[in-house]
Amino acid sequence: MSSPILTVKNLRLALPEGGDREYALDDLTFHLDKRKILCIVGESGSGKSLCAQTVMGLLPKAIRVAGGEILFGGRDLLKVDKESLRALRGSQIGMIFQEPMTALNPSMRIVDQIAEIFEAHGLLTPEERRAQAVKLATEVGLPDPERIIQSFPHQLSGGQRQRAMIAMALALEPVVLIADEPTTALDVTTQAQILQLIRDIQQRRGMSVIFITHDFGVVADIADEVLVLQKGIVVEQGTAEDVLRRPTHEYTKALLAAVPNGVPPVRAEVDDKTIAISVANLRKTYVTGGSLFKPKRIVHAVKDVSFEIRRGETLGIIGESGSGKSTVARLVTRLVEPDSGKIMLGGDDFGALPARGLRHARKRIQMVFQDPFASLNPRRKVGLSIADGPIAHGVPKGEALQQAVDLLKLVGLDARAIDRLPHEFSGGQRQRIGLARALALKPDVLIADESVSALDVTIQKQVLELLEELKGKLDLAMLFITHDLHVAAQVCDRIAVMQRGEIVEMRPTRELLGNPQNSYTQLLLAAIPGKSLEHRVSIS
Repeated sequence: MSSPILTVKNLRLALPEGGDREYALDDLTFHLDKRKILCIVGESGSGKSLCAQTVMGLLPKAIRVAGGEILFGGRDLLKVDKESLRALRGSQIGMIFQEPMTALNPSMRIVDQIAEIFEAHGLLTPEERRAQAVKLATEVGLPDPERIIQSFPHQLSGGQRQRAMIAMALALEPVVLIADEPTTALDVTTQAQILQLIRDIQQRRGMSVIFITHDFGVVADIADEVLVLQKGIVVEQGTAEDVLRRPTHEYTKALLAAVPNGVPPVRAEVDDKTIAISVANLRKTYVTGGSLFKPKRIVHAVKDVSFEIRRGETLGIIGESGSGKSTVARLVTRLVEPDSGKIMLGGDDFGALPARGLRHARKRIQMVFQDPFASLNPRRKVGLSIADGPIAHGVPKGEALQQAVDLLKLVGLDARAIDRLPHEFSGGQRQRIGLARALALKPDVLIADESVSALDVTIQKQVLELLEELKGKLDLAMLFITHDLHVAAQVCDRIAVMQRGEIVEMRPTRELLGNPQNSYTQLLLAAIPGKSLEHRVSIS
């Protein structure tokens, strides 16, 4: 048996005083074998990313190493000087960060960011650096690499930015690659491509990979070994086969049980219910650019979209980034004005309402946004954030705040949360607050725009169950926007699949998932990570 390429022994990271625990990582021990992929799995706050940052020497100043060793190449990385660590970073150990738009410099072209890596290590001439950037862009599958590396990050899609990040991580041919949640925010087809790319490059270059994720579907697709973290403590580790098929710890079993299985539950008929919202032939076209030497760019974001949703029913809209899902949500709420089409809210022509009437009618259709932290005012107590809508519509402040307390209880939070700020809550709790705020105006229609995509699987399951419960209790019509068909299966009565602004297939959930007719729907289903997970997992 060969010796491991990287060994972490009894690593302990001390947190600042006043938190929920003393150590971010407590007695963490594992080894990474040559040419293997180790998946570190756990929910937000488990210490996954801090482990990667410690290996890279990028630990935040507020967190202190309280003990342990990280052995690589015969040296303890916790004891090497900063210059040695800087030389090792990138050349021996590379890292792909979770959010490429944040990790990439927005003011530099991709070619310059790749070239900068060689320059920092004193390697190659400027011409050779550019040639190497083209070669790396080609290796990671960027289309038209010579052109695309001249782009700025904002000009690329999410998948293209992630490929650029992978190119940068591979530039100096490291022997260890750390990938920190590299596919979390990506569409299923793009996610499948990135996973396949990492797997292919790992095998071609003979690298060892630490892959950090909270998604057991990804683990089933890519892992050789698995380590499960809970609140900084290793609760289970072993081969992927053992952990997925024969989990021993209750936390691992809970994570596996929370993974959506894609099997829709049997749902009550809603054909006799009142139509809450009806959309007919909705269209939106964006025209950008245009000059003497550059033609205008015309994007048909939404093309002749039509659907209706009854009370007590959830319609899911599925598709990749750029398919027009979120644009439909903004058009339906009139946050963006459509070019043409009709929006009927109950018996009222919502799309034709003037500004004064629109302000009053908007309380009947509310949205829960994807990022609950960005959509909440960080300086405003959550009670006021929830009460603001009713107050604006004439409800006395005291009454509105009491309603906010009742709503917090309804979504499963303590009444004392009313006096706390958003940063004092977890992501799942913030999403519950966003849901309470949307319900404060007692809407007929609730729109959930990728509202669970950034959540851990256990929190995601709780929020989905809550949405289902509230829909039944309040007789809501719900438009549920997501890129994950397995998630949609849990809550949607019907699913509409969007591609390039058009609905290409719309049927009851069971029919669509059991026998998809459109080739694009079939592609989305085939790309879901961990397709074999249900066959590999056995939870007693």
